Amino acid sequence: MGDQGYGIDYAVLDKITSEIKEIYDLGVEVAIVIGGGNIFRGLAATAKGMERASADYMGMLATVLNALAIQNILENKGVVTRVQSAIEMRELAETYIRRRAVRHLEKRRVVIFAAGTGNPYFTTDTAAALRAMEIGAEVIMKATKVNGVYSADPVKDPTATKYDRLTYIDVLQKNLRVMDATAISLCMDNSLPIIVFNLNKPDNIKRIVLGEEVGTLVSGR
Repeated sequence: MGDQGYGIDYAVLDKITSEIKEIYDLGVEVAIVIGGGNIFRGLAATAKGMERASADYMGMLATVLNALAIQNILENKGVVTRVQSAIEMRELAETYIRRRAVRHLEKRRVVIFAAGTGNPYFTTDTAAALRAMEIGAEVIMKATKVNGVYSADPVKDPTATKYDRLTYIDVLQKNLRVMDATAISLCMDNSLPIIVFNLNKPDNIKRIVLGEEVGTLVSGR
């Protein structure tokens, strides 16, 4: 949503898709799990009295809007994509099938996973961890607004310390909120590393793919 406070900022979308195309052109297989907080936040609605399951389903639908937007811009740049939704909506997206997603990746298509896990009470973080495990991803790259994981919110606390490396246990014990506990536990059980990085800094995605140390690495050791 950029600086708009709501909706989709196409300048931001253009920047993000350009960076995705860069690593796509390097031959990297890319799958994207996208949230919907720029349109609707289920937890915020729940706090105001909306029933949680309904609010979560509305949030899932918001992710589909974002998935279609990013698909459109990527394909305008010559990147072949497929959107797979955990909630069936055949006119807009394929229904999620693991083997089909893997086949798309093998055929040099960027796969965009929408609608979370298809279940309420699960976050986009958990959807990302689940899909990463299912397709055999090598790493989860968690895009944020800050340059990694800090001991406290660096915007509110200028004394906050940045961590270059953490273990899954560190994240859980220190309650660092990198991802929710379910997602972290899934990654820990399957030894899937997480790199938390600042999406707003140009070329960070490419730098990570090329092996540079960017942001914070969360792993088993």
